[in-house]
Amino acid sequence: MAPFSWKETIKTIPPLGARLRLYFSSAIALPLKLAPMLTRMLGVRLRLHPTWAIAFILIIAMVVTQFPEVYPVWQRIIMGVAASLLFFIAVSFREVVLNFLALNRGIPVQRVTLFAFGGLPQIPKGNTQPLLELLMVTAGLLINLVIAGILYAVHSALVNTANVIIDGIILWTTYLYFMLALFHFIPVFPLDGGRLLRTLLWKLTGDYDRATNIASWSGQGFGLLLIACGILLLVLSRQWFNGLVLIFVGWVLYLAAVQSRRQTALREALQHIAARDMISGESPIIATPQLTVGQLVRDCILVTGQRYFVVAEEGKLLGVVTTRDIKRVPKKRWNSTKIARIMTPARQLKTASAQQSAASLLELMDELGIKRMPVLEKDKVIGVISQDNLNRLKKTRVELGM
Repeated sequence: MAPFSWKETIKTIPPLGARLRLYFSSAIALPLKLAPMLTRMLGVRLRLHPTWAIAFILIIAMVVTQFPEVYPVWQRIIMGVAASLLFFIAVSFREVVLNFLALNRGIPVQRVTLFAFGGLPQIPKGNTQPLLELLMVTAGLLINLVIAGILYAVHSALVNTANVIIDGIILWTTYLYFMLALFHFIPVFPLDGGRLLRTLLWKLTGDYDRATNIASWSGQGFGLLLIACGILLLVLSRQWFNGLVLIFVGWVLYLAAVQSRRQTALREALQHIAARDMISGESPIIATPQLTVGQLVRDCILVTGQRYFVVAEEGKLLGVVTTRDIKRVPKKRWNSTKIARIMTPARQLKTASAQQSAASLLELMDELGIKRMPVLEKDKVIGVISQDNLNRLKKTRVELGM
């Protein structure tokens, strides 16, 4: 057995820079794993906004700089990571509860973009009412206070124990969440106070989209104000950390308000566009049910790169077949297997009418989680509308500022 060597042992310990990179990468990567877990467990589709990465770095920096320096830096970093994860779980739990309440009240939440202050839900325009919005806003404010109260109660139970580090993590999370709860009372969208403002405007004007636009402008204006205040703190008072926090909060609020306004603008634009107009250039190759898998691969897939095919006979929709269906068939059976045997039959498909608005289709596709939908006119298939096509239109309108 080789003699023990301190030098060799020390060499195996990662340098401080590597450890710091590991802590920061863990802080950013773990929420990305936790969000899908919450989605699968509780049935709520959450999309984590990229600004969470900066939020985690700021929370870790806050704990490192404010916690007593008697604790080594690496230990304070771990505490910061734990506090940021706990804050993320608290914010995510709030959104999960709110979405369950919305679903129980008959409001179909299609998707939630999770920002550091909370979620921005995407709800079909015709599936909510001012009273339901008021109930959801009130529930959001109360849930915030309840979560902050629970965290404070845990801190109070630990304060007289020897668990100083755990109590420190709970204390910082309590402080952050209590500040978040107060922040939500500000009447700027998409905070709860801003959603209350939208509800009142909606009740007064009777126009949901107009109320959303006005409330979103308030959120953008307040976000720019916070950014300006943060810059002043940096320049005049040299309060680097406080200034950066204000700039970050204002930036996130501004982005969320802009996203909400763009969703409204896109819905308004697509409302006047029919599904027939959106299938230009997207018409699929229509296959017959007698075609074999081998013929489809050789004559269509390898030539055009198409991955989605409508199966029809004399214009009547029979089903669809995709490359995913084909991959389930062994290659040696391609020339003997008819696509009619592997296609998804028409009775299991959602279809769109040629006159249906693109806005309603986008909402339906988001709700069902599908990317393509056959378009019918007088019971005849005329093409396929794709989510990619709708998103390209959205991107083009954003680039043109429309």
